[in-house]
Amino acid sequence: MSRLPRIVSLLPGATEMVCALGLRDALVGVSHECDFPADVRGLPVLTAPSIDPSLGSREIDRDVRERLASGLSIYRVDEDLLAELAPDLVVTQDQCEVCAVSPRDLEAAIRRLARGSTEILSLRPSRLEDVWRDVERIAEAAGVGSRGREVAAGLRARLAALAERTAALPHPRTACIEWLDPVMTAGNWVPELARAAGAEPLLAEDGAHSAAIPVEALVEAAPEAVCLVPCGFPLAQTRREIGGLLRDARWRSLPAFRDGRVFAIDGNAYFNRPGPRLVESAEILAGLLHPRELGHLVPPGAAEQVPTGDATGSVAGIS
Repeated sequence: MSRLPRIVSLLPGATEMVCALGLRDALVGVSHECDFPADVRGLPVLTAPSIDPSLGSREIDRDVRERLASGLSIYRVDEDLLAELAPDLVVTQDQCEVCAVSPRDLEAAIRRLARGSTEILSLRPSRLEDVWRDVERIAEAAGVGSRGREVAAGLRARLAALAERTAALPHPRTACIEWLDPVMTAGNWVPELARAAGAEPLLAEDGAHSAAIPVEALVEAAPEAVCLVPCGFPLAQTRREIGGLLRDARWRSLPAFRDGRVFAIDGNAYFNRPGPRLVESAEILAGLLHPRELGHLVPPGAAEQVPTGDATGSVAGIS
């Protein structure tokens, strides 16, 4: 391809990949959730949610289940804008029905627009290596394959360096929670991130979808640390729901709550976005679990220690 393709990214993690590849100028449109790097926020937005993302965990879960059961899409695509932008490449995913526009919906829209030349690249990462390969896939589709291999190698090396730093440190039994009501443990690539961060992940398997569990299973697992990373929730939204956990005697019985090792992390920016900042997600968790050695890795505003009532001291870098 003699010129860079016109790229539309409908997945926040993919938008970050495109920019990490040096292709920001090729981006012509994004999803309503794409907000990093900051300069993508001025790009045309092609999607809108069909549910209210400001609702609480239980209400969002109910609305999503009802729409999926009825065969309705979670997102709306602006077909007129898609036609106007005339992209050569559209990046989306089919890993999770509630994370981005599905390839099925996109293909139908592009057929209606008679855009047979538009390539749809659908990502389906389950493990970290899948994410790094997706960086390479986007690069290949954009005609910059060597750049993709270089960026992916850098991400692999950075995570390996973190794992080497935490190898000799204690590995607390850690539960990463992706949804609060119902409780869902973070699966897919998160257990790998946790091990690299110097944790022993609980109640989740590498590459397996995040799963709902009863609170009693969490009590039985007795985590020494709990990491709250609700998918799509910035810290302020997570903070609004933490009160319910603090009032629940089952949660308060966990060793992590008794010892003040419960942390809330910006789940909208980290952990749940399969993209370059997964490495930063592992670094944040490492800093939370090992504050003396690695607390400086936690950027301001990314995480906070949940005030369980028994915690003492502070963690470097946490607001």
